[in-house]
Amino acid sequence: MGCSIAELRNKEVICKLNGTRIGNVDDVELDINNGRLVSIIIYGKGKIMGVFGKSEDIVIPWEDIDVIGEDTILVNCECPVPKSRA
Repeated sequence: MGCSIAELRNKEVICKLNGTRIGNVDDVELDINNGRLVSIIIYGKGKIMGVFGKSEDIVIPWEDIDVIGEDTILVNCECPVPKSRA
């Protein structure tokens, strides 16, 4: 079964280890040299009504993705690695 990048976007990401809702997929990182998906990215949210700063982006490596379902993605990482947008 295949899945397009458009279908990945906006799927809800849930930590399989503790059931925490991490957020929705906002972007993906691709390795253009071999055409593989490297990670999914959940953008950091605004801290106070989206105006005063924002939290770090959450980057989940492909290796930590366990299941991609119709509406959700289950991941095996307790603490996703934050990554700032450049």
